Amino acid sequence: MPFVPQLFRAFMGSGGRSSSEGFCYREGRTLLLLPSPPESGVLGPGAKGSGEVFYNPAMASSRTRSVLLFKHATEEGLLGDGEIYALDGLTASGLRARRWLNELPKEIAGRISASMVDLDIEALNWAEKSHVRFPPDHGKGVLESVLGDLRVEVLSSGRHWVDIDPYGSPAKFVDSSMQSMARSGVMEVSATDTAALTGSSKTSLMRRYGARVRNDSLSHDSGMRVMLALMSRIAARHDRSISPLLSVWDSHHLRVSFRVEKSVSAANDFEEDIGWRVFSPTEEEVSASMDSGLLPRCSLNGLPIHCMLPLNFPVDRLDPRVSGPLWINATGEMGAMSSMTVGSALESCGPDFVEEDPAGWDERRFERERRVVSRSVRNISEESGVIDARHLIVVDDLSSWLGTGAPPSPTRIVELLKEEGHKAGVSSYGRPSFRTDSPWEDIVEAARSIHPPM
Repeated sequence: MPFVPQLFRAFMGSGGRSSSEGFCYREGRTLLLLPSPPESGVLGPGAKGSGEVFYNPAMASSRTRSVLLFKHATEEGLLGDGEIYALDGLTASGLRARRWLNELPKEIAGRISASMVDLDIEALNWAEKSHVRFPPDHGKGVLESVLGDLRVEVLSSGRHWVDIDPYGSPAKFVDSSMQSMARSGVMEVSATDTAALTGSSKTSLMRRYGARVRNDSLSHDSGMRVMLALMSRIAARHDRSISPLLSVWDSHHLRVSFRVEKSVSAANDFEEDIGWRVFSPTEEEVSASMDSGLLPRCSLNGLPIHCMLPLNFPVDRLDPRVSGPLWINATGEMGAMSSMTVGSALESCGPDFVEEDPAGWDERRFERERRVVSRSVRNISEESGVIDARHLIVVDDLSSWLGTGAPPSPTRIVELLKEEGHKAGVSSYGRPSFRTDSPWEDIVEAARSIHPPM
């Protein structure tokens, strides 16, 4: 029988699992049915076999953060005050959209009209089956399944929320998605082509994103900034501007989440947020960075490891020290990040033990899932107060740069900088690191007080 997109409202159903239904699994508070158990220990996207539904457990933390960001954006009025049209653009198992409805408060879920879009009819059938079998307890929200191409379906109506989570690069999906955005909305974009975005595959990076990235310890941060620069440029084509809410490097993928607003004047000024990152900068480059407000004022007697430069600074794009064009301002927003506490994550997404669980989980397995939910927001709320700080410093780099031997503890150096009256915080970046607005010489002094030069 030919596939017809179905619109269905959530309704209550009985619990339980049978072999004919498939394998019952849980992520966060949401149950789903799969044709077979998910692979354990898989960090990235794997090959999808015939008759399988792609489900990647490694993206569980990303989906948890999506629920929390959706809640924050709604409460802060970023999505208007009426019905919220949301699209899970490459839905696969449909779990992201289902978690929005299942784990958000009923007052928010009741406003959501979500579309699950995929080119795989089998995946959509399983997504529908999961939703019908395990609907939200509150019975609120609308979910639609659509067989088709994201780039076509996204233009069928205006959207307040668009999620793009492809295998590989998201670049080809962004333009049409940006056109569909309401006057104020949120877009979340993932990329698994990290070899390109971190500078390991230079030709792919230039071809897809029009940029270069130095492959060093900050290359994942540079990759996220390259993504934001591309999003900003595409938004400007459609008289829109972006404001980053959260940017995360999580195992195999990079993900940027940002507000999109209709504004011709802001779109005209998009290049003010784009520029260059330079490794081992010269005195001239450091001076220009300070003059542009991209680096705290410091002495030129000792130069920092990196600095940012505005787009109009004359760099040699073939210089291996240079990364860009990339986003040079904050990659997140304090309010959004501060809302992502362990407590809020567990309240929204942490499952509570139930007897006769449909997935067959015992108390230990429930507790394990709660730990996964907690880890998904590790250091994010703590970092919120310094996300706009100009220095992001990996402590291994700092010790190597200063010749101090063992790297300082990020927590300890943050304490010392705060004692001196500077803004500083441990970073959620994937390598031990910290952010601060301290002058470079104060960072050096703090590091050397912990580990003197060898």
